[in-house]
Amino acid sequence: MTKNPVLLSTSYLPPIEYFSAINTSSEFYIEKHENFIKQSYRNRCMILGANEPIGIVIPVEKGRGGKKPIQDIKIYNHLPWQRNHWRTIFSAYNSSPFFEYYKDDFIPYFEKKWNFLFDLNNALLETILEILELPSEINFTESYEKNPMGKKDLRNIISPKIKPDTKFKTYTQVFSEKSGFVRNLSVIDLIFNMGPESETFL
Repeated sequence: MTKNPVLLSTSYLPPIEYFSAINTSSEFYIEKHENFIKQSYRNRCMILGANEPIGIVIPVEKGRGGKKPIQDIKIYNHLPWQRNHWRTIFSAYNSSPFFEYYKDDFIPYFEKKWNFLFDLNNALLETILEILELPSEINFTESYEKNPMGKKDLRNIISPKIKPDTKFKTYTQVFSEKSGFVRNLSVIDLIFNMGPESETFL
């Protein structure tokens, strides 16, 4: 266990390093009072397709002005993003060893309409924590602190733009023979490929 709790941003189907941080901390907090940051894991994830990693992004409504609190970010439901995301996930992982076992845990999130990104991310997070058998108590920040005291701040460290310094254990991926091992994809890549053993790779 790390000495301090960890502070994370909200994230859509977060990458493996996100759960590695949770797994090695005494407790974790989700930032509730920051402004939305574009091109981050807050509304996107990376999965492994047949030819290369694929980024799938939840479209969000554009508000007036450049800054908007993460809690107030609405999903742009005028596009069939849920249908498209599930088709992409199905295509990528339908042949994985544990897709049939876990798919029913995820399908409802692509059928129910969600209005707010923060709510969808947190609901998915609860499901994933349960699957991984990790501590499921989600703490939220009470205010925004630029330099939080007593917490390991990973809000902007876990990012598609930053190469993680975590050492990742390799595991068999669906298309690994073709593309080689691709590290730090969405945790669903780990779950669908390794099933009950997933927690040991965090």
